[in-house]
Amino acid sequence: MVWLIRGDNGRNILVDAGFRRDMKDFPDAKEFAIVYRTSPDSAIGALGVKAADVTDIILSHPHWDHIDGISLFPNAHIWIQKEDFSYYVGGAWQKGGNSGGYEPRDVRTLVDLNMAHRLTLVEGDNKEVIPGATVFTGSRHTYNSQYVLVATPSKKVILASDNIWVYYSLEHLSPPSEGGTLDTTGYVNAIRRMKTLATSTRYIIPGHDAKIFTLFPKVTDDIVSIE
Repeated sequence: MVWLIRGDNGRNILVDAGFRRDMKDFPDAKEFAIVYRTSPDSAIGALGVKAADVTDIILSHPHWDHIDGISLFPNAHIWIQKEDFSYYVGGAWQKGGNSGGYEPRDVRTLVDLNMAHRLTLVEGDNKEVIPGATVFTGSRHTYNSQYVLVATPSKKVILASDNIWVYYSLEHLSPPSEGGTLDTTGYVNAIRRMKTLATSTRYIIPGHDAKIFTLFPKVTDDIVSIE
């Protein structure tokens, strides 16, 4: 899932960037029977936002299905946790490292964006990276994944991404299946913390649960709105 945050400050912010069409043939995509429905740039077009108008992308973590689409947004500035970035471009590819879910072309893209001064490394937990958007860590879905608290005038919404995989984990305080986190205790504690940060559990949004499309007002078959 890709989330668009729009306020009155002229910025169009994405949380994660999805992936490009050809990634549906990536081995992980085949394994999980990924069905490519709508490209991220086309999806936001339905909301009247052009790809070139996206100003920022907050990456929750660098798995291919969340990062590969960044090249679709030519003017976006990227925000990622410093420790996640360092492991992604370095330690993950060393002997004994874990590069599962990482795609080499995305590593190269992220390094190029850093060299082009279009990337900010966020250092740690509870950081307001953009006015109204604060990132938190602790789940360790990847080396140091982050989730986003969006503060609106009327509510606080958590865009958890894969720091909560599905609603079952939120409802039962249960970690994901094997491989879904590097720290099962940290994963559950992060969910507990989210419940203290959001206005209510209704406004804690998991990363991979189609139930979201039945809980919020539909814009199109593939888009819902939280206002």
